[in-house]
Amino acid sequence: MKLVVTEKNDAATKIAALLGVKKPKADKVYSTPVYRFEVDGEEWVTIGLRGHILEPDFTPTLIYKKRGGWRGVTAEGEAIPAQLPASLARPPFKKKKPFIEDGVELKAWKMDALPYLIYAPIEKLPKEKEIIRSLKNLAKKADSIVIATDFDREGELIGSDALSCIQEVNPTAPVSRARYSAFTKEEITHAFSNLVELDTNLASAGASRQDIDLIWGAVLTRYLTLVKFAGYGNVRSSGRVQTPTLALIVARERERLAFIPEDYWVIKGAFDAGAAAGPTAGDGELAFTAPHSTARFKDEAAAKAAMAAVSGAASATVAAVEKRTRKQQPPVPFNTTSLMAAASAEGLSPARTMRIAESLYMDGYISYPRVDNTVYPSSLDLAEVVKTISGNPAYAPYCQQLLSAGELHATRGKKETTDHPPIYPTAKATPDDLAPADYKLYNLIARRFLATLSDAAVVEGTKVTLEVGGEHFAAKGDVLVTPGYRAIYPYGMKKDEQLPAMSEGQQIAFNGAECTKKQTEPPARYSQGKLIQEMEKLGLGTKSTRHSIIERLYTVKYIQNDPIEPSQLGMAVCDALDKFAPHITHPQMTAELEEEMDNIAEGRNTKDAVVTNSRNLLSEQLANLLPHSEEVKDALADAVAADAYVGKCPKCGKDLQIRVSQKTRGMFIGCAGWPDCDVTYPLPKGKVESLPDPCPTCGMPQVKVTAFRSKPRTLCIDPNCETNKEPDVVVGECPKCAEAGKKAKLIAQKNPRTLKRFIRCENYDECGVGYPLPQYGAITATDEVCEHCGAPMVIVTTTRGPWKLCPNFSCPGKEIEAEKKAVAKEAKAAAKKAPAKKTAAKKPAAKKTTAKKTTAKKAAAAKTEEPAE
Repeated sequence: MKLVVTEKNDAATKIAALLGVKKPKADKVYSTPVYRFEVDGEEWVTIGLRGHILEPDFTPTLIYKKRGGWRGVTAEGEAIPAQLPASLARPPFKKKKPFIEDGVELKAWKMDALPYLIYAPIEKLPKEKEIIRSLKNLAKKADSIVIATDFDREGELIGSDALSCIQEVNPTAPVSRARYSAFTKEEITHAFSNLVELDTNLASAGASRQDIDLIWGAVLTRYLTLVKFAGYGNVRSSGRVQTPTLALIVARERERLAFIPEDYWVIKGAFDAGAAAGPTAGDGELAFTAPHSTARFKDEAAAKAAMAAVSGAASATVAAVEKRTRKQQPPVPFNTTSLMAAASAEGLSPARTMRIAESLYMDGYISYPRVDNTVYPSSLDLAEVVKTISGNPAYAPYCQQLLSAGELHATRGKKETTDHPPIYPTAKATPDDLAPADYKLYNLIARRFLATLSDAAVVEGTKVTLEVGGEHFAAKGDVLVTPGYRAIYPYGMKKDEQLPAMSEGQQIAFNGAECTKKQTEPPARYSQGKLIQEMEKLGLGTKSTRHSIIERLYTVKYIQNDPIEPSQLGMAVCDALDKFAPHITHPQMTAELEEEMDNIAEGRNTKDAVVTNSRNLLSEQLANLLPHSEEVKDALADAVAADAYVGKCPKCGKDLQIRVSQKTRGMFIGCAGWPDCDVTYPLPKGKVESLPDPCPTCGMPQVKVTAFRSKPRTLCIDPNCETNKEPDVVVGECPKCAEAGKKAKLIAQKNPRTLKRFIRCENYDECGVGYPLPQYGAITATDEVCEHCGAPMVIVTTTRGPWKLCPNFSCPGKEIEAEKKAVAKEAKAAAKKAPAKKTAAKKPAAKKTTAKKTTAKKAAAAKTEEPAE
């Protein structure tokens, strides 16, 4: 039996379908899905992992013995050698946490343990025990092993970890590696016909990144959390790449805060090339405006003098007409960074872009999306790809035009690697085949691919210089005369700005000028796309992790909005680290470590040497931070209070702040004077931001709440404010009371203390009948009851329109309806995808599944996303 190990279950399914002569047989080993099929009479089995099945962690304890020195001790009691610097104190210690008589306990978050934590040994622990169990069961019976995880550092490490589990039970089976860039029949067949060896250097590079990120992330996060422990319930996160990335955002914000605007004046004239001087001049079809040739007047007197010179003039002389043509070269192929930047400009965040790209890759629509390469390999049949996607009617005419022009030549970017090709479409897709967001990204990739095979666009630029009273105005216009690649790739394209035809010496109407005072603006904040590009330029993170680093900064509330703005807490964390340990916030250190990891991948350095160097660097920075813990604490406390500020307490006058409940983890508003002042206000679920303006009705502070997939709503924090009150609505009769021969009404109401809405029987204390309601939307009663459970049907009207629902979460009809929808959706998707897969990848139609299987599949995919650094 040949065992094929893939990174995800979806990949195991695809490979089995593409390699097997017959339809693969879906099976399970324990609880893990596997797929059995035959190749040339040999039994093959594919098993999908769930990304990393092992994860690194510190040993929980460090022990020192005179004979043997320091050792890390695992939970099972196994000793692992450790190398700690002689400068760290050795046992015997007094028994005070984190110290024990002969060592240090590392599990407890204690400041004194951090210098030891830096040098603690790291062990690999099972992360997916059930999958490991199934993998070992299959490995015992396997004659040979093929590692078919994604081909990059992360994939090589995942495959290497899987192999280490396999070799525990089958150390003699031959092992090979399949490398592929797309889930197409041709690509997968070629990969399994040209197997190679597992790249241990590449896997070591990935493992070194894992270890270094664990060490830096754990030590810095614990430090920042301990100096201001549990500030409003949040752990203060930091990391090797996260911190210098935050520093970029904070530095830009500091530039904006330090920026002093300067006044300048802009003069714009109104002209009409189709009218002579007169009272109505400037109103015709050939009217246009043109700015003064001095783009910005820094001196108001000079601007006034220019206005005085043209005052009263009714005509202008065309002093010069210049026409120039210029070429716009077609774009280079997409790599991961340029894809995220382009998608960000179209409204898709980098994190969402990568989630969608991964899904498109797994479904066979695009090539592998985590690449640095910007040069198509000579082995890629460009014409065949064009033919494949020409099945989309939107591309068909342009594809035919490209194919009829002869041999195709593609643009080349500056980065050329040999692991994967740039991102390109591998199958035809139309808007009917994909969800709107998925097609939006696919369309961007497909059009970019076609653009890279196209000619340059030609733009004709016209500049007309106009003279009025000795002052000169300059009108400019651009017209696309030869579309070239712009015919298929309109992204970022400016509209034509055509000037009316004019000749030198011609007199045209002048209809006056307008002088406007303006101010210079500070440097723009980073968009997510621009930040990704800056991170790549500085060597921060990798193509696979940059988007998740940004997402992590949003999650821990160090940044907000897009363009990105740092929170007060984010600025305080960055400023504190930069003041006492600047090496942590500067990109040079991280870029140097990235270079060292590249050296590991190329065999010029070892994992142990690079990780040890990284430990020593961190130790130096921590030594600078520890003496200044009180200063860091004060800075973080002030920042947390500033970010959490809502308004003044009506009872004691102290600050009202957004807080997190230690018990429920829910958010609420509380007074900074607690426990002396017990004023609190509830908050609904969603993203909460304070607003500067008080409630116009009662004068209390207001907040902006953005619930999931909903538009922001402005709410007064006082639940008793008239703006928050909702009338009770009778929605029906209680079915349980009716069975008991009683008559009781079911009433929809809102709890002013918790802000939760629900339907409850007026005899609730006896019958206990109640149903939850959506947080937002007007409630309207109907005369209907649910056919499955007897609960009253209600209509909820939101900004998306009215929808009728049964409020009973336990209603059996909900599960029935969910299964029907899931089966119908899968059947529809299979019917739509079948033609595309037959043409491009010859894949079988998707199987119908239940709602539970669909949910499990999504959950599995979500767990395989790259971790933040």
